[in-house]
Amino acid sequence: MKKDDDNRQQQQIHRELSAIDSLLRNKEFAFAIAKAEHNAYYANIGATPPPFLESGDDTAKVIITRKDEKIAINLAGFYALECGLGALCAQSDQKPTDMLQAIINNKVDSATFLLLNRFANATWKAGQPFQGLDRIERSVFTMASFLPKDEVQKDYDQIQAAAEKLQIAMQDVRNGSLNDQMSKLRSLLQSESFAAEIASHLDASYYKGQQKPVHPFLSPEDETATVTKSVKEQKIATNLAGFYALTCGLDYLATTQQKLPSDILESINNNTIGQKDKQLLNRFANATWRAVQPFRGLNRITCNTFAPFYFLTEADIEKDWVQVKAVAVEVRRRL
Repeated sequence: MKKDDDNRQQQQIHRELSAIDSLLRNKEFAFAIAKAEHNAYYANIGATPPPFLESGDDTAKVIITRKDEKIAINLAGFYALECGLGALCAQSDQKPTDMLQAIINNKVDSATFLLLNRFANATWKAGQPFQGLDRIERSVFTMASFLPKDEVQKDYDQIQAAAEKLQIAMQDVRNGSLNDQMSKLRSLLQSESFAAEIASHLDASYYKGQQKPVHPFLSPEDETATVTKSVKEQKIATNLAGFYALTCGLDYLATTQQKLPSDILESINNNTIGQKDKQLLNRFANATWRAVQPFRGLNRITCNTFAPFYFLTEADIEKDWVQVKAVAVEVRRRL
């Protein structure tokens, strides 16, 4: 009887994840979610939300530098790794450099592998609509637990490549305290030069992993070249971070705890979710928010709040939670 109950539970989990999966690739739902997140942000600060899209946004264009875009595209693995390190260190007495060495040496257990991969999928997703909203309609834009093994490995390859680069950059604090190491991580996160270095490293690692030629990361033309983007699509992309945080977090919790996504959503909406799960979802939200920022301008990574979760205030964390809750309401309506 218990086995039958377990099978029914797993089947229902799969059905609900499949329903969420279809929402991920739905442009109309992406617009609705982006608008909901936009409104939730302003409501949280006690302001009347301005129109999500202004007159002319449908055809308006914005110019960004090709250099900044290339760097932004290749930072997802770094942000996934750093946010994953924070979560793992909070669960143990280990420091970031301890975890980095374990990742580099392939000494992590399956639970750690899964968590890091979920962060990698979340940060990767957050960057896709900035490269064109059509990208969310591709088959690979799916729930992480539905990804084929080769795609999962691609994500982890980026985690390992980021770990290699980060471990070298952390050498001067490898014997330091947790606070020392987190402070070092903050300085690296806020460094535009390090962002360019690790983006170049991750780009090269990707092509090496695919047995493809590695070309220079930035050409001389990239330094001055620009790219034209749709204002409407950029606004939508900016306001989807909470959606990708929630869906990747739901996927992780459903997989590891065998909970129905609908039950988790209800607990979010009713404020009955456990503190541990809430904090994990907030970490996912911080990861996707971070992945969005360089697409809006590389200088945005230098702000004070662009820091490890370890340093965030309750007010900072609450801003992320507001976004998660706004998305949870919309997703629950569709299940």
